[in-house]
Parts: sequence; C-alpha cells; structure tokens
Amino acid sequence: VQLQASGGGLVQTGGSLRLSCTASGPPFSGYVMGWFRQTPGKDREFVARIKWSNGNAYYADSVKGRFIISRDNARNTVSLQMNGLKHKDTALYYCAAASRIGQSDVASSYDYWGQGTLVTVSS
Repeated sequence: VQLQASGGGLVQTGGSLRLSCTASGPPFSGYVMGWFRQTPGKDREFVARIKWSNGNAYYADSVKGRFIISRDNARNTVSLQMNGLKHKDTALYYCAAASRIGQSDVASSYDYWGQGTLVTVSS
C-alpha cells in the first residue's frame, strides 16, 4: 500500500484548502482512511476518517463543521476539504490507511502512512 498526500500550502485565516491522498495497492473497499496532523513536539492528532466501503465519516470535535472528508472510488483518492481555517490548524497533515480498524481516532490503529503535507495558516 502506498499513500501520496498533496495539497498543503499557505493560507490566511478563514481560508480554505483541499488535501488529497491517492492510494495504490490492493482493493481498498474494506479499508478505513484517516487524516491526522502533527505539530513539533506533539503527538499525531486525529482529524477525520472515512470508511471506504460506505463513506461513513467521523471527525474530531476541533474540526467538525469546518472540514469534510470524502472519497473517490474511481480515482482511489481520499480528500479533506478544509474550510474556515484557523491558525491552530497549522500542522503537517498525514493520510493513513487501516485494513482492520480498532479505534479509528488513534494513530496506532493505522497500518500505512503517507508522507506529510504542510498546512500553514497565517493569523
């Protein structure tokens, strides 16, 4: 399984960005795909996850109502639309995949990780 994340950048407070994660490997129909973020000196923080099979989504309270996770089956891509960005959203964002999920908001539940993509929100 390989995951390729893209879409990070610099945006002003209140702006929007769309992150994408392209997955390659086995069929992902049974997988859970997640987005996490990390800032220096802190643990990786759960952002959102989606079940590839039915699109069921779950969000961290800190992003609920602002971020939307979605998947495109034809393109094997999971996206994270980030709206109403705040300075505290600044972080390195990672996409992840789990073939079997325990707690979907825990980083250790995920088997595969993409490289991070940096999101910087200027205040």
